[in-house]
Amino acid sequence: MAGFRDMGARRFGRVNWLGLGALAKREIMRFLVVWTQTLAAPLVTAGLFLAVFTLAIGPMRGEVMGVSFVTFLAPGILMMTVIQNAFANTSSSIVISKVQGNIVDTLMPPLSGGELVLGYMAGGVVRGLMVGVVILAAEALVLGQGVAHPLWLLVFVTLGAALLSAIGIAAGILSNKFDQIAAITNFIVVPLSFLSGTFYSISALPPFMAALSQINPVFYLIDGARYGMIGQSDAAPWLGLAVVLAALLACSALCWHWLRTGYRLKP
Repeated sequence: MAGFRDMGARRFGRVNWLGLGALAKREIMRFLVVWTQTLAAPLVTAGLFLAVFTLAIGPMRGEVMGVSFVTFLAPGILMMTVIQNAFANTSSSIVISKVQGNIVDTLMPPLSGGELVLGYMAGGVVRGLMVGVVILAAEALVLGQGVAHPLWLLVFVTLGAALLSAIGIAAGILSNKFDQIAAITNFIVVPLSFLSGTFYSISALPPFMAALSQINPVFYLIDGARYGMIGQSDAAPWLGLAVVLAALLACSALCWHWLRTGYRLKP
């Protein structure tokens, strides 16, 4: 009788490390097997952005924050690419599972809502960091771009990948087909990344637009990465860190609740 009573008991301690590790490994292998799309393509896209802006605007634009326009632009391009790829990794994983009908393979194992969030986020963060390293190496090689504050850069890139991974989980849960996730990407993620100081300093904006930018967490990611690379920023890095952490906790809590309850995942 004791054996029957124990059948439904959780036998993994507080954290199912084996299951969490397996989910994280699956999410990482998902993008590694198609590395030409997930790692090489973002490098080409970032290179095209830098090339186009350098050729079109660079020679005519003066210094921004005491550095050349291309040097100012490089951190924004890096962070924008990182967060877009982190979002794509988690959102596409969940939507593909829904479309193929195998989302049950993720929901049935003895994984808690928190473990599911961490497992999915692991894939997005690792992909974001790998994309960031590749682009940073290319910028250092081609532009001679240095890093003023390496620790700050690492912190903001990691938090940026984590935040957009969490947002990607939420978007994947809400979406039932690729058209819906594409709409979220095109109308929310891309505008937030483009209109967050990636290509300009918010000091050049009208007061209303500058104030609007400062309530956007993605602005602090771009600004924090810029501080890490060139040592200059529009906002204090500690303020940016606080805003990003608050946004990450809020998004992660929402994802935890939805995954724990099976919201829009269970039939």
